[in-house]
Amino acid sequence: MLKIKGAVLRSRLAFVEELGGAAAIDRVLANLSSEQQLELRSLLASKWYPFNLGKRLDEAIVQVLGGGKLEFFQQLGRASAEKNLTGVHKDFLVPGDPHGFLAKAPLVYSFYYDTGRREYQKTGPTQGVLTTFDATTFSAPDCQTIVGWHIRGLEMCGARDVVMIEEECRARGGAVCRYRLSWS
Repeated sequence: MLKIKGAVLRSRLAFVEELGGAAAIDRVLANLSSEQQLELRSLLASKWYPFNLGKRLDEAIVQVLGGGKLEFFQQLGRASAEKNLTGVHKDFLVPGDPHGFLAKAPLVYSFYYDTGRREYQKTGPTQGVLTTFDATTFSAPDCQTIVGWHIRGLEMCGARDVVMIEEECRARGGAVCRYRLSWS
């Protein structure tokens, strides 16, 4: 079973708090079981948690704050990148070199997920493809978070007008999750 780092879950809760304070966290967590609420209120950033806990949290966030729209998670991904890439994971950034940043995709993936892998392929001077293989658990909200996270990370490396399109998604029946990127 896929696991996810507590840091990812903490980023999601921090985003919720930034949007609406402690009351927003309470409203989101009220949609979860008492056991899940307890676990999410006592997260450790370095501990591994069941991916399904994150999936349930994502579902509650999109329901309570996102108006049911999965695109809301791109905002969450951007906020997570801003927080993590200026803090504990700042070494993932390669200022002035978007391809250098994306080449670290396998390492970045291993910091956040415990099964599967992500690969990067450069396809042009300002283009590339990220592909996630063998993830045993997946969700559409998590994929949207990944889109927002990478777009913001690329911007932090100096890329402009970043476009990231999810061409294939396991949550929608695909064999892999594949994202095509371009920037100027």
